Order: sequence, then C-alpha cells, then structure tokens
Amino acid sequence: MQGKHFLAFDLGASSGRAILGTLQNEKLELTEIHRFENQMQQINGHFFWNIFSLFSELKTGLKKCIQEHGIQPDSIGVDTWGVDFVHLNREGMIISLPFAYRDSRTDTAMEDLFKEIPAEEVYSQTGIQLMQFNSLFQLFSMVKEKSSLLDITDKVLFMPDALNYLFSGKAVTERTIASTSQLLVPGEMKWQHPLIEKAGIPASILTDLVEPGTIIGSLKEEIGKETGSKAVPVIAVAGHDTASAIASVPAEGDDFAYISSGTWSLMGIESPQPFVSAQSLEMNYTNEGGVEGTTRFLKNIMGMWLIQECRRAWMDEKDYSWDEMVQLAQEAEPFKYLINPDDSSFLNPGNMPEAIKAFCRKTGQEEPESHAAIIRCVYDSLALKYRFTLEQLRKISQKPISCIHIIGGGANNRFLNQLTADATGMKVIAGPAEATAIGNILVQAKALGALASLREMRKVVRNSFPVEEFQPQAQLNWDKAYRRFKQL
Repeated sequence: MQGKHFLAFDLGASSGRAILGTLQNEKLELTEIHRFENQMQQINGHFFWNIFSLFSELKTGLKKCIQEHGIQPDSIGVDTWGVDFVHLNREGMIISLPFAYRDSRTDTAMEDLFKEIPAEEVYSQTGIQLMQFNSLFQLFSMVKEKSSLLDITDKVLFMPDALNYLFSGKAVTERTIASTSQLLVPGEMKWQHPLIEKAGIPASILTDLVEPGTIIGSLKEEIGKETGSKAVPVIAVAGHDTASAIASVPAEGDDFAYISSGTWSLMGIESPQPFVSAQSLEMNYTNEGGVEGTTRFLKNIMGMWLIQECRRAWMDEKDYSWDEMVQLAQEAEPFKYLINPDDSSFLNPGNMPEAIKAFCRKTGQEEPESHAAIIRCVYDSLALKYRFTLEQLRKISQKPISCIHIIGGGANNRFLNQLTADATGMKVIAGPAEATAIGNILVQAKALGALASLREMRKVVRNSFPVEEFQPQAQLNWDKAYRRFKQL
C-alpha cells in the first residue's frame, strides 16, 4: 500500500506547528515540518491575535513540506484553542484582528448577562462550564457596548474555521470548536437560538455547522501558486485542539478516563451523550463536542502551569531542567504540604512559589521553604486532584472506568504518572505525547477514506506509538493524604 500524506496545522496560544503524517500499512509516522511562535498583540489597550501572520506561517509550512521535504500532502487540516473568532463583512473580508480570550473586555460580561439570563439557565441550555472568555460572553460584551464592529459583521468564524476559510474560501463552523463557544445545544448539531436571541446576538452571523472530518473545499488557486501545492482538500478536522487530542487516545474499549496533560490538565470521559444537571453545574464540568458525535465530559484543572511558573520564578537563581525538578521532588518528603491546584490564587499570581507558600499558611500548614518541598507539594496535589476528579466523574456518569490514559506533553512525566496511578488506585497508560497532531491527521485520513472509524484511528495509534503502563503501588498512605486534601 502506498503511503498517504496529511499535513496538520496545530496552533496553541504560544506556538504553532506544521506536522506531516504519513499513513501506511496501519501505521503512522510524524515529521515536524515547521514551528513558529504565536503571542497576543496589545493594541490600544486590548489583546488580539495576528491571524494574518498565523496564516502566513501556515503557508510557509505547506511550502516547506513540498519544496524542502519533497512531499505533496493529500490534504490539510487546522486545529487551535477554543472560543476566539474573527469577523467577516458582507464582502467576505476579515475586518478586524480577532480579540484574544484574555482581553479585559469580558471582565464583567458574565455578571452582566446573568442579570438578564440566570446562570443556571445558561448552563442548562449549553452544558458548558461558565467562564468569562467563552464566545457567548465575548459577543454579549460587544452587544452591551453597541460595538460598531458587530454592526458591520456579516459572519463570525472561530479560529480554525477562519484559517480554513483563508485556505479554501468556504465559510463553515466545525462542531467541536463551536462547542467551546457556549452557543450550541448540548450534544447536538444545532445553535442554541433561544439563548442567542435572548442575549441580543444576531443569529445571522453564525454559519452552518459541519462534523469533524468534513471536506469543506479545495485549496485556493492563489495559495497553490504561492506554495507550489496542488488543489488538495481542506478538511475540517476536530478543530478544537483537545478534541483532536482525545481522538488519539489509544484505547481499545470505552471504559477509560483521560487526562490531556499540559499547561492545563483536562480530565474527563468520552460519552455518547452530555451530562447537564444541577450537579454538573455545581461541580463546574463542561460538555464539549468530540469525534463521531461523542461528548467530552471534562474538568479543567490548573495542571503543569504550577510547575512552569515555579520554574520561571526561580530562573535567575537556578535554571532547572524539567528532569532536575522531578529529581528534587522524588527526594522530598511526600504529603508534607498540600494545595488545591484550582484555587483562584494560582491563576496568574506573578510569583507562583510565594502563592503556594501563602496558600499553605492560609490553610494552617507550615510554609514550604525549599524548592524541592514546593515541587513535591505540586505533584502530590495534582495526583490527589486527579483522584478527586475521578470520583466526581464516576458519581455523575455512573460509567465504569478501568484505566486512565494520559496524553500530551505531560505523558512524558513518569513521576507524576506513577503518583497518579498510586493516588487513584488505577492503571495509568501514558502516551502519545503528540496527541493533538495525531488526532488532526487521523481525522483527515478518515475523511479521505483511508480509515473507516474512530475505532480504526485508535488502532493506528496503538500500532504506531509506544505507551508506558503504570500500576498502582501501595508504598504511601494515599487515603490519609486524600482526607487532608479534601479539607482544602
């Protein structure tokens, strides 16, 4: 069988990549073609994404694939972070840089909307965790401000949809990225029109919804001339990066939980239906779209952000490698200090070690003095948070869970993987680390008929990428530590 080549563009809030996937004999090989930086741009007191620069980098990736690597991809697909969007006018032109989700214009948007529509009603109609930067609140803030930009907007497109539009000229909205917006009916391919209209948002600016794996058009002729590419299909993959990542979980059945581990830890289950209730609202869970009509029922946990920010704070004193930080943690006393990783004081404290010390003081603990003690505190606390979240997932879903799959960059952290197994009493399966790009590529392959189903996609992942299993070990008293943790 001749290999098929698929080019995935995977964009995060700090960087982006073009990754080539070659599928042959039910195995996938990855090649990084191009890597580039991404960052918010501050202009007149607001934060934006430079979508034109990002598109230029994607074209560079396509050009490098063809000219430097000698491979014409059979298709292309884009995934990005959620919630942010661009504005098109009636002529189909992008008329503004897209606002970044950290922009302050939504600081009071939730409270303002809840004066008109109760929070419980917003959640019951959407099933999405209430966060001020969700697209619903971004658009509502523009309605309240009587934004002139909104007056001249004919269509809005989320970030991956906008980049697909620039490649193909076709304006559609892919379901998984739309599900981050808080504008969809839970678990359905349908805009939540009563909520949208009640919020004063013009429903006409929303485009037709498509499932992940839809061929939305062909590469425009002008882009082909610029890059040397043929008019290959442009595919709406699972446009939300987490949806792409979960599609590459190398599971054989459906009785698993997952942790997509990076700056954030997104922990959840894959379900055929959403879970929307007073209980899921109270526990702050979200229902986002997945591949083949599935729902990603999950919790956002602060994740490796805590370690990253400690490392940054200590940089002038000691430039630790990640392995050195793990080594320090292994040598420190376990469970001496514990924190709630999702406490609001850790969201963006400026000095993470000091914030951790302050939390310990506030909760009647001694203050961790050494770097090793602080790092161990974070790792122990994350493992215990995963146990807490696993209990909630079981309680709400009543779903049997036999193992935890850890994917993404955090899958390389063998120490935390073992702590997670020990804390939860569950087998942990770690890998692959390149989960998002893999999911993007395999949805393209399915769209072109090279694979038939999500089950086949996951078989390819198992065939292609090594995983490591961690069995729980009864060396420490995790139950006693967990009782302390729940008091926090």
